[in-house]
Amino acid sequence: MPFSKPNDPYAALRLPEFRYLLGSRVFSTLAQRALYICITYQVFELTKDPLALGWLGLVEAIPALSLALYGGHVADRNDRRMIVLITQAIQVVCAILFAFISLNSASLGIFALYGVVFIVGVARGFGDPAMSAFEAQVIPTNVFAQASAWSSSLWQAISIIGPALGGFAYAYLGPTVTYFIVALLLAISLLGMRRIAPKAKPVPPEGETIWQSLSAGVRYVKNDQVLVGSMALDLFAVLFGGVIALLPVFAETILKVGPVGYGFMQSAPSIGALFIMLYATRHPPLQNAGRNLLISVAGFGFSIIVFALSTNFIVSFVALMFTGVFDGISMVIRMTIVRVFSPEHMRARIAAVSWIFIGASNEIGAFESGVAAKLLGTAPSVMFGGLVTLLVVALTGFSAPKLRNLHLNPEGRNE
Repeated sequence: MPFSKPNDPYAALRLPEFRYLLGSRVFSTLAQRALYICITYQVFELTKDPLALGWLGLVEAIPALSLALYGGHVADRNDRRMIVLITQAIQVVCAILFAFISLNSASLGIFALYGVVFIVGVARGFGDPAMSAFEAQVIPTNVFAQASAWSSSLWQAISIIGPALGGFAYAYLGPTVTYFIVALLLAISLLGMRRIAPKAKPVPPEGETIWQSLSAGVRYVKNDQVLVGSMALDLFAVLFGGVIALLPVFAETILKVGPVGYGFMQSAPSIGALFIMLYATRHPPLQNAGRNLLISVAGFGFSIIVFALSTNFIVSFVALMFTGVFDGISMVIRMTIVRVFSPEHMRARIAAVSWIFIGASNEIGAFESGVAAKLLGTAPSVMFGGLVTLLVVALTGFSAPKLRNLHLNPEGRNE
């Protein structure tokens, strides 16, 4: 799959505010990945039920997805930086609450953990659209593609460390100490975000009602075949092909590698994605972007099938690495598409629609994985999901010719 050559792969890194943004994301990603390991493994230890992991994703998805459109509306009318700071502060408090709950998890039970996860979902409903739109204000359009590749590369690099850190901390320090470490990392991320100067508030159209504002982003995405096609492709591929929510089950009952092995398995997709994204900083996959997107999602589905059939830790680890390679290509293309095809005054609302697709594929996908594993068995449900992903790619390629034939130049602009 031919990649195009950019003019200057380091242009984005020369921007001080972009470096502050990357620094903030280092600590927030490290914290969030370690937090995910800790809470999912703790839930599985408390319940021994894969469906409980599915409920965990759904509890966060309900408020996050329900509030996303309104969150986009708020972010397109207010200081996006302030919204990001407030929601990040809420996540710091939630990490501390997790720590106190884990001190007495036997009496407080799993529902206390679910309650704090729900609060995190509320924060995400406002924070995710605001962050996406705020990043677009920080990063100039001419370096979007390179900035996306650098940002995604760093995210993936820290995602390798985060799960491993979470697994080791959980195994040797316990959940309480791990949650306090997560809170500290989130607080450092918050301080980094404060170093970025506030940006101008968007100017909303005169006389636009709240309902018109909320529906504007949905209508815009619906009427753009490239946007809706790329979002739907990611939604259904990850919804049915995602395996992350079931990794504790594979680690504990199929591969028998425990929390440390679980942490490494969580890191595997990020290792693969990191290599491909570092390559993409110099050679973004934008020439024949639509075709590259379809091929990468098909490769993701095939890797999921290999993982489902494996009973060997090394084979499973390599298969997970390749899911990251293919997802990394897909991520760079999709991030560039959303930024290039979004007008400034609607960025947060279009980002909200995008986050609804992403949230549905991740959190609701986690619930779907839990239900499917309960009904079909863990490995068969994952293999079925990989087959559905391949079918989704075929249907999208056939029904969205504008996406299939999409070309973007090295700066990320549509050709």
